[in-house]
Amino acid sequence: MRGVTDYLRIYDEHADAYDALVAAEDCDQHLLPALEAVAPLAEAAVLEAGVGTGRVTRLIAGRARRIVGFDRSAAMLARARANLAGVAGRCDLELFVADAREPLAIDAGWADVAVAGWVFGHLRHWMPDGWREAVGFALDQMERALSPGGALIVIETLGTGSEEPRPPNDDLAEYYAWLEGERGFARSAIRTDYLFDDVDTAAKTTGFFFGDDFARRVRAEGWRRVPECTGIWSRRRDA
Repeated sequence: MRGVTDYLRIYDEHADAYDALVAAEDCDQHLLPALEAVAPLAEAAVLEAGVGTGRVTRLIAGRARRIVGFDRSAAMLARARANLAGVAGRCDLELFVADAREPLAIDAGWADVAVAGWVFGHLRHWMPDGWREAVGFALDQMERALSPGGALIVIETLGTGSEEPRPPNDDLAEYYAWLEGERGFARSAIRTDYLFDDVDTAAKTTGFFFGDDFARRVRAEGWRRVPECTGIWSRRRDA
């Protein structure tokens, strides 16, 4: 497992390489229908935590009327802005640098949907003694932005390289159980497989983020299509 410094360096220094990875993800396009099964996105106002290079933003920008998104990495947001350059005129888009663990300068009660894609699972590893407080604070801020009845959605991994959904380690299993038991989220699961031109590209691109051992597994399995399972946790803000 990569450490805090490794991932922060990727997010701050290798946004383009990260974007090449996520561009190959969800090749069967399951994610958007799964999100819309939780909450309609057409003409919705959306808050997005952890925009990254705009992986989720690109999906919902064609549906939503407004998106306010943030990320702690300016480099990732710069890549996101480039990816979303064609959105102007179709969606009111605002992106800014911020950390979900700190107070956000956002209004209360304006959003129909608040979503965090592959964000808080990192905090479970990076903050072993304080992750509940940190994630809970971030979720509370997102929920504050929701109008009554609005949907709060958390997207996390249920296994890269796995054909069946399951937490990839005990730390994430604990975090997911906390989301469901303590925070009242319901979970669904989908496949979000990666698809690459060839096995060598698959190994190099996934190994950049998931490590050398994973790259060796991709080569050994002969994976051009790399299996991945993703969980979607959701709950509604009380009216």
